Amino acid sequence: MQPASHGRRGYVWAISLVASLGGLLFGYDWIVISGAEPFYERFFQLTTPSEKGWAMASALVGCLIGAVLSGGLSDKVGRKRLLILAALVFAVSSIGTGLVATFTAFNLWRITGGIAIGLASNLSPMYIAEVSPAETRGKFVSLNQLTIVIGILLAQSVNYWIAESGMAVDRKTIAAHQERHGSRLDAKAVAEELAWQVPREQRPALVEQFLRLSDNRRGSLDVQAVAAVVAEMNAGRGDELLQFDPAAVELAGRQLVSWNTSVGWGWMFGVTAVPAAFFFLLMFLVPESPRWLAKNGKPAGARAVLARIGGEAHAERELASIEETLAGEIQRVNFRDLLDPRLSKIMLLGITLAVLQQWCGLNVIFYYAADIFHAAGYSISAALQNIVVIGTVNLVFTIIALYSVDRLGRRALMLIGFVGLALIHTLIGASYFTHITGKALLMLTLAAIACYGSTLAPVTWVVLSEIFPNRIRGAAMSVSVFALWAGCFILTFSFPHLKDVLGPANTFWIYAAICLAGSVLVYFRLPETKGKTLEQIEREVTS
Repeated sequence: MQPASHGRRGYVWAISLVASLGGLLFGYDWIVISGAEPFYERFFQLTTPSEKGWAMASALVGCLIGAVLSGGLSDKVGRKRLLILAALVFAVSSIGTGLVATFTAFNLWRITGGIAIGLASNLSPMYIAEVSPAETRGKFVSLNQLTIVIGILLAQSVNYWIAESGMAVDRKTIAAHQERHGSRLDAKAVAEELAWQVPREQRPALVEQFLRLSDNRRGSLDVQAVAAVVAEMNAGRGDELLQFDPAAVELAGRQLVSWNTSVGWGWMFGVTAVPAAFFFLLMFLVPESPRWLAKNGKPAGARAVLARIGGEAHAERELASIEETLAGEIQRVNFRDLLDPRLSKIMLLGITLAVLQQWCGLNVIFYYAADIFHAAGYSISAALQNIVVIGTVNLVFTIIALYSVDRLGRRALMLIGFVGLALIHTLIGASYFTHITGKALLMLTLAAIACYGSTLAPVTWVVLSEIFPNRIRGAAMSVSVFALWAGCFILTFSFPHLKDVLGPANTFWIYAAICLAGSVLVYFRLPETKGKTLEQIEREVTS
């Protein structure tokens, strides 16, 4: 195939960028909860692993629904219309989440937003794959992953900015209250603030111990006195040291509520509506997928789009190839067609790769980063800063993937990803086991993000957008993305329980074992798809 001219390549870039805004919103809405976690948990008084896990995972139920809907609907109404719908749902659900007053309403709106994520995560890479020339399709589909990580970094940065602004408001509130009422703090309120760090069953004993030690001190209880009492309590706690944020202690001891806890976390969710509005408007300017048009009896429309992408000769050649693979097929596929023996192996491969991309454990770091870093000795502010660093590393290495996926190939990058993560997770588990945290844990976490961002994160989406035949691509992608989000739900919901029951060391060692299994699957089962047209790939995988 002859490469498209620079002008036509620019057109492909333009429409792919617009479609990839679905990825940006997917990344933003998916990860915004990570920075908001320390604040909404206080707002809703969440204490058990199940409550915390459900808050994190409820959006993933919506992702499952969106993934199911996208299969049949994308084959029926087209990729473009569903992406427009996804943009609208993103905007409405983000505002709704930011305005809720109850935990039930919070989860209902998160499920609604998850539907948009499920739609966008399926349709954006599929659309880009269907409009991209074969020789650069990996790069264009990886563009979707690039916008996902830009969305992640944007959410992390906005969360940090909102949190820091809220902390500045809190400092002013504390100063004003101190000027009127002095430095004395309420001991019981301070004790209950500190007790959030330990499991619920340990909290009464911790409160009792703090009150006893603070009563034995002379003078009023201020922040310095709290620090002294905490140091005395830590002397007998071994490795399970208590930490405290002076501002949080001041607010609790003065019966004041943090701005981030009362209002700020809602703004973190609500601002998602801004990029969603841009996505909604720009999607009206892109064409429908030419492969969908051909499949649905609109060859003239398909030819026009293909000519705009690569010229008249490209359009005639591609349309003939598309029609050849669709010959004799019905317009809309039944999900039962996915059980065809010719397709069962490739369906099983797609589903397994989708689940393994989640069970490799990296999304635990994205979702629970604030919790992980706080447990490693960082303050909330420092933890949020580290989260931004994670997002930056993720972005840099995704850009590297953008340039390597069409050079090194899909199979090699996925092997590197699984083997590399197996090693890094083993070391993370060892650091927890030997109580080596702080900067050592941060560096290992960044290494894991770098490995994932340059391999499994983008390449899995590229492979899923390529390996399924034209006539079933919408339904097959739907099933695979459903499996991906089911895997993500299990991973996200189970992490607090695994961490409590097995400890973080054993939990990360489990993820290491899963990554090793993934490397075996890729080595023996994944064909290389680099540089091949979608129709060539179809003939190879179904022969």
